Amino acid sequence: MSEPGRIVTGCLAPHPPHLVYAANPEQNEPRSSGAGAWAPLLEGYARLRESIKDKEYDVILVHTPHWKTCVGHHLLGVPHFEGLSVDPIFPNLFRFHFDLQVDVELAQAIHDEAEKEGLVMNMMRNPEFRVDYGTITSNYLVRPAFDLPIVAISSARTYFDYSDEAGEREMLALGAATKRAVEKTGRKALLLASCSLSHRHFTDEPADPEDPSFEHIYNENQSKWDHHVMNLMQTGQTRRLLEEMPDFIAQANAECRDGSLTWLLGAMDVPNMEAKIHGYGTVIGTGNAIVEWDLAAAEVQA
Repeated sequence: MSEPGRIVTGCLAPHPPHLVYAANPEQNEPRSSGAGAWAPLLEGYARLRESIKDKEYDVILVHTPHWKTCVGHHLLGVPHFEGLSVDPIFPNLFRFHFDLQVDVELAQAIHDEAEKEGLVMNMMRNPEFRVDYGTITSNYLVRPAFDLPIVAISSARTYFDYSDEAGEREMLALGAATKRAVEKTGRKALLLASCSLSHRHFTDEPADPEDPSFEHIYNENQSKWDHHVMNLMQTGQTRRLLEEMPDFIAQANAECRDGSLTWLLGAMDVPNMEAKIHGYGTVIGTGNAIVEWDLAAAEVQA
């Protein structure tokens, strides 16, 4: 009998395309002069990569806010994708040539388990589909080699069509289904919630996108909420974080309204362990935290 799978580590891994632009990978057409004002976030990602480099995992799961689906939750269902992903807001920063593999068996298992939860699920079988930049950016910043298969999950519209509370319930159910699918397929998985925290951003871009004077949090309310949420993560108060999530979403215009963070916490069975904050910084006024829940280490300590 094969060994059951497990989630090795879960990460909050925001996807500002500015960070890929600043890193100057060969796959991205625009070129930057360097890290500039985004150095704290790039350094945070470097610390995350160092933290997970020796962990054993064979697949990366991403829930992304930028693959928006109107009917249900969708998963990539084709073994291989390649093409050009362009950020619709910042095409001057992100035109990325991607080439990635998909763990279709695991994606199908998540689909089937989530249907048991009563969720509307779909497998995306179009081989010409252009993978969204949230999925690509978070994957690149966490594991630039793209040498492991991924599973990408779309962002459904439950929060927007019904309520934040309804969205939260649905994402916890999707997280639980994800956990069961990982265990049943024997995978060792790294999970990425590809979203920012506060998300009220500037509507005007400077002539020079690398102008450091333009980079600061949009307002003090966002800053206070972001630091409050990070404190809850650092002190292991994840259940309180979920209780306060609708308020956070409403008052800080949080990108968590797309469900990525709640899905992650649900998949990790809402751990009461302390998270590690690897970095925090702003991009066009938004608050971005790079956070790790080291489940493998917690199991060893237990």
